[in-house]
Amino acid sequence: MTGGSPRPGLSPILRALGPFAAGYFTSYLFRVVNAAISDDLIGELGLNNTDLGFMTAMYLYGFVLFQLPLGLLLDRFGPRLVQSGLLLVAATGAAWFALGTDTFSLAAARLLIGMGLGGCLMSAFKANAMWLPPERLALGNSSMVTFGALGFLAGSYPANFLADLIGWRPLFFVLTAFTLAVAATIFFVVPKRPDDHRPVALSIQLAGYWGVFKDPVFWRVAPMVAAISGTFIATQTLWATRWMTDVLGLDQQAANQQLMVLGLAFAIGSLSTGVIADRVQRRGVGLKTVVAAAFSLFALAQLAMILAVPVPLPVIWIIYGLTGQAANLGYATLANHFGRDLAGRAQSAANLLLFLASALFQSGTGWVLDRMNGLGHDWGYPLAFGGLLVLQVAAFLWYAAGRYTAAR
Repeated sequence: MTGGSPRPGLSPILRALGPFAAGYFTSYLFRVVNAAISDDLIGELGLNNTDLGFMTAMYLYGFVLFQLPLGLLLDRFGPRLVQSGLLLVAATGAAWFALGTDTFSLAAARLLIGMGLGGCLMSAFKANAMWLPPERLALGNSSMVTFGALGFLAGSYPANFLADLIGWRPLFFVLTAFTLAVAATIFFVVPKRPDDHRPVALSIQLAGYWGVFKDPVFWRVAPMVAAISGTFIATQTLWATRWMTDVLGLDQQAANQQLMVLGLAFAIGSLSTGVIADRVQRRGVGLKTVVAAAFSLFALAQLAMILAVPVPLPVIWIIYGLTGQAANLGYATLANHFGRDLAGRAQSAANLLLFLASALFQSGTGWVLDRMNGLGHDWGYPLAFGGLLVLQVAAFLWYAAGRYTAAR
């Protein structure tokens, strides 16, 4: 909103924000769909765990490559043009994936998909900032993240069901068409605004990034977000399914049904985390305390997987889904510390580290599994998941030792 211009009614807001919610839904659907078709990929193409982890992680590497340029493009051209154009790139990658015949072609296609979908959440957040009053931003942003959780649900059991029905290659052609439809919706349905184009000098943008990267508070908060949320993404979008099939002996369909439980908990947790944090802060409780409570539960769920504790599987996934993204409250700490002028660049920089960690964790887990299998040991999952938990604990303790103040 600018100056004294009247606030738009509900219909323009839905036209402005609904298409971006569909974009983030699409982003998360593609993020998790490889887990739903992993048996098909392994069976048809002869992939091992290293191949599967590397190829799936290329989606996340696409996010990494595009995070910093994304901020420059959004500031210069606005979310409507940027995201509709990027979705065309993602659709091209999806069609390429449907035609892929080896690990290299599938990995290159996933990289292209990731680059095309890597801006969906940041575009949605920028659209929220343009169309919503400041007091509704937290709810708007939480709602967008919830649409990502719905995309996760669609990419688990429903995607597996459709792949069984028509095959994984036709499934990706369907996803290609869906992505093109979302791109067209954003371009033609989202209203134009005079403040869509607000060019910012490249030198100013880069100077802001440099200020973020040399700030010690950034290096307290961002590693915690990267370690905890990165583990959640890497596991949720691939290795949770493989762990259920490899360790618990579930078939692909049963594993994807269990993944729906995780997805529902993720949706509830995404929407409720911001509400809880907002309320406890009004009572004088800091975000650090909220993150600590959530991470304690998240760590317990991971320990149950590592130690094969005999608890009902849905209990693990409910706790895992409700608490795994709470570390993203660190983004609010960064926004408060750096202030309005630098908040976007600080969050984009943290996003870069998050998706780099997610990609490394996803591909690294596959490497560990194959090394242990090659040695004839069944320690692969405990070693891989245990190593990630150690990193998370170290990053959380480093974050907890810091002191954080709002920008003046």
